[in-house]
Amino acid sequence: MTPLELSSKSPRKPIAPNDIVPVGLDDPARFLNRDLQWLEFNCRVLAQGDDPHVPLLERVRFLAIFGSNLDEFFMKRVGGLRRQIDAGVASPAWEPLSPEDQVTLIRERTIAQNIEAQRLWRDVLVPELAAREIHLLAWNDLTKPERVEVEAWYRRNLFPILTPLAVDPGHRFPFISNMSVSLGVMLRRPGESEQLFARVKVPEFGGHLYRFADSKRFIPLQEVIAHNLDDLFPGMEIIKVLPFRVTRNAETERDNEDAEDLLELIQQQLRERRFARVVRLEVATKGGDRVQRFLEEELELSDDDIYEVDGLLDWEVLNEIADIDAPELHWPTWTPLAPPGLEAEDADIFGLIRKQDILVHHPYQSFDHSVERFIEAAAADPKVLAIKQVLYRTSGDSPFIPSLIRAAEAGKQVAVLVELRARFDEARNIVWARKLEDAGVHVAYGVVGLKTHTKVALVVRQEADSIRCYAHVGTGNYNSKTARLYEDIGLLTCDSAITEDLVGLFNYMTGRSRQKDYQRLLIAPVAMKRRFLELIDEEVEFHQRGQNGRIIVKMNQLEDRSVTDALYRASKAGVSIDIICRGFCCVRPGVPNLSESIRVYSTIGRFLEHSRIFWFGRGAADPLDGEFYIGSADWMYRNLNTRVECATPIAIREHRERLWQILQMHLNDRRQQWRMASDGAYTRASTAGVAEHSDALVGPHVLLMRQTFDAQHARSH
Repeated sequence: MTPLELSSKSPRKPIAPNDIVPVGLDDPARFLNRDLQWLEFNCRVLAQGDDPHVPLLERVRFLAIFGSNLDEFFMKRVGGLRRQIDAGVASPAWEPLSPEDQVTLIRERTIAQNIEAQRLWRDVLVPELAAREIHLLAWNDLTKPERVEVEAWYRRNLFPILTPLAVDPGHRFPFISNMSVSLGVMLRRPGESEQLFARVKVPEFGGHLYRFADSKRFIPLQEVIAHNLDDLFPGMEIIKVLPFRVTRNAETERDNEDAEDLLELIQQQLRERRFARVVRLEVATKGGDRVQRFLEEELELSDDDIYEVDGLLDWEVLNEIADIDAPELHWPTWTPLAPPGLEAEDADIFGLIRKQDILVHHPYQSFDHSVERFIEAAAADPKVLAIKQVLYRTSGDSPFIPSLIRAAEAGKQVAVLVELRARFDEARNIVWARKLEDAGVHVAYGVVGLKTHTKVALVVRQEADSIRCYAHVGTGNYNSKTARLYEDIGLLTCDSAITEDLVGLFNYMTGRSRQKDYQRLLIAPVAMKRRFLELIDEEVEFHQRGQNGRIIVKMNQLEDRSVTDALYRASKAGVSIDIICRGFCCVRPGVPNLSESIRVYSTIGRFLEHSRIFWFGRGAADPLDGEFYIGSADWMYRNLNTRVECATPIAIREHRERLWQILQMHLNDRRQQWRMASDGAYTRASTAGVAEHSDALVGPHVLLMRQTFDAQHARSH
């Protein structure tokens, strides 16, 4: 069935499972819809732009993040659903919504969110920015001197690189690149009635905006080009101009498991993605109907793929506003602090790890002084024999790559697993993989059929008495840039039980090991899910013995149905369950006779909550005697079943205390916390009854910055 045939079907309002009260453990409505819950998450991101407690330019940044999130959602999720529809594939048995129903509900909610985002920008943020002399202008807002200035700049810098592309019998419809903003132009020759189409791509010439000299006044390049089209089409009559933007599917149909050469396959997939089907066409409201119909036909779209936008087409332009150097309009500067013992440049990191495991919490504690130093020291230390590391996503100027290259050139054995399938980082990872291979590093591309998502590094060192292994197990990527923005936790250890497990894990990832048994680590897909299900069921047993079963978990997303059903069974047995889940969560809290003892929270704020912490009470009176894990895996089907993941237990009491404090800060918070209702909707936590100067009104991010600063200050005195 073609997209146009689909759009002609009689309209029917689908009912989301979120709107049905489930009646038991066999009711499909017990699972909230993943995609609708993701849109709920992006609502919470958008709400930060309307929060007066957030500095003004950070509110602008949140609006840009909202738009970027939505772009990725359409590329990944809507693209996948469109493929299902085209192939005539039905939803699995546990999903009551058909792919068509899901696309309908996604469209409805996306339109509502876009209307709210445009209102927030136009009616709230624009006036507040104007009060501080910050302006994003339309052409008609410019003064005469400003028009002279920008037109002169346009003629020198922009006009020479513009390439108008006509469509007629001699010119085919041009390729429209993903996420690019274009102008669709309808023209005609003077005295003729025939209308002709041309497309002008808006280039990113050092950005999306022109900034007027010595001011905080900006104009989009799109506006500049649109009002200088006479220069591009001299002698032609311009009838209509329609700004538009396309979003292409990022899902590919090729099966990585059957690949003979994964590197070659990923390169082919990148080429295919560039020309993939368009899944969304955004057009300016009150543009040209004829231009829109022409685009719809040429791109083979239905009406349901068209999204009219009354305002900004591309929220990314707001990042250039958010980057304005105005400290009073940004978050107060925070510089991550070195973990205890690692303050000095010449600190012996291996000696410190031998004394005791080091737990690091980013971005409060420095990634550079801990994780980067760990690999840098290993590369420089003549006693180090081997370094093994997994790179899932790393920064463009990653310090890990040169360190690993230096280690290989110094004669150390260096093995790196580069996950080529990290979505939207594939091209960068291919570049790094080749650089490492050229330097003599042993590079592997992962386990056949599985994506490698674990965050681990292993260093093998010759010491006086024997060979000793050191390890880092973390919750976040080896990315020095995101480590300043993402909240993550890592463990540096030489515990032999953990390092022996990691030796086996690296053999599994780089060789042909089929190891399934590990001493301390929980490894997916071989045993992690089974052990988590056992831990949930054991809390039921503790509770039935009168020992107050309790579970607290913190993660990014929760969707696995086996885990969800285990949580429901535990709740029905009376186990207290708190879920701190930043993104989408498909567990329904507070449903009578199903999940009455489950509570779901989400923390949104300055830093992106990314760590995964798992705590099981084990019937102990003291929570520090419970079982603690940190790791790389969310409770998602993909993480537990189709990815290589790792979680490590936390044994040292002071580290358990730190993790417990983190969990309690999130549970007690009334500043950044959102609470989920049983229908999947979220509301901000109430501040009713909270003392005026309570820590609950500060938010965990500020509290943890203060706590980290105070601890270092106390050590220095």
